[in-house]
Amino acid sequence: MILLKYDPLANLPTAEDLPDSDDKPVDNELQDLVPGLLKIILASLWRDRMDWFFGVDMGIYYDPNEPAIVPDGFLSIGVPRIKSENLRLSYVLWIEQKLPTLVIEVVSHKRRGEYSKKKDFYAEMGVLYYVVYNPLRKRKPRLEVYRLENGQYTLLPGEPVWLPDIGLGIGRKRVTHQGVNREWLLWYDINGQPYPTPEEQVEISRQQGQQQGRQEGIQQGKLELILRLLRLKLGEINMIQEARIKQLTISQLDELGIQLFNFLELSDLDQWLQKL
Repeated sequence: MILLKYDPLANLPTAEDLPDSDDKPVDNELQDLVPGLLKIILASLWRDRMDWFFGVDMGIYYDPNEPAIVPDGFLSIGVPRIKSENLRLSYVLWIEQKLPTLVIEVVSHKRRGEYSKKKDFYAEMGVLYYVVYNPLRKRKPRLEVYRLENGQYTLLPGEPVWLPDIGLGIGRKRVTHQGVNREWLLWYDINGQPYPTPEEQVEISRQQGQQQGRQEGIQQGKLELILRLLRLKLGEINMIQEARIKQLTISQLDELGIQLFNFLELSDLDQWLQKL
């Protein structure tokens, strides 16, 4: 039985009354790290959205009389991102009122029914997307993404796989995360380009900072050169003229560097500045 309606009079347990997981240790680090990376990237992509929640190794309670099912990761859309300052202890369906939109299972050397029992259960529950990642596979696809259609899961073709109901794609790529260079699952845009990992975002910011620094250095150098040339040709320029010149872009400084050789007096500089 899957409960999606909360009746206060039924005295159903809340998240505080229920265990936050199944207390079973994960079989390997990837079962935490793979969905954890997706969560970190999503927190950056959707930093301005507060209508989603991504759980990692968290219990989903669907029946007060049954133990929770604990996927490696899941995404729910249309729920508050933050319930309270203590955050969520577990995901209780009769309180959340929303089924997960997507569930992720990472297969280890110990099979846990990812291709059979769990798959059937998530379909019965009504989870729209079911993602299975098996890094140990050699011949069959390592990543399989299913969409629920008429109560049954249909395997979606291609990779990365576009998920229109979420507005993101999902696929594999070899990148470095937490010092580990290997194949990871990443979110993709509609053009099939992966969104950057935290490490890649740091590198992008560093390169942008260097580029900005170089541009600012070039602009400052051009400014100082043009001010010297103007003073040599026209004499001392006033504070207002200097202030206006300092506001010019690099391309405008380039143009001024050409035109100043035609200036005969400071009024020529004023006329040129007025045309901008």
